[in-house]
Amino acid sequence: MLNADTSFKLIALYRTPSNPTAFDRHYMDVHAPLARKIPGLSRLVVNRGITPPWGGQSPYYLVAEMQFPDEATFTAAMASPENRATGKDLRQFAGDLVTLVVVREEKL
Repeated sequence: MLNADTSFKLIALYRTPSNPTAFDRHYMDVHAPLARKIPGLSRLVVNRGITPPWGGQSPYYLVAEMQFPDEATFTAAMASPENRATGKDLRQFAGDLVTLVVVREEKL
């Protein structure tokens, strides 16, 4: 049974770019500002991959979470011109680095 306290997220998993400095600059100066314009977006969180305590390397350089309050808002946001502009930018600067995942968060 679904918890009434749910949200929808678009999660972007980025592998390590060949030029992390240029990637970070573009992400923070261009891509994130585009994403923040998507209607209905309630939260944008960027998580940086770090070395895990058990050793080795994180498979992801950056994990971005775009959160929406409900399915209807998420669906409308994905159809918006602002999301299309953000997607176009994503394909141009990181299309070969990113995997997108859509999830429904259920708070327990």
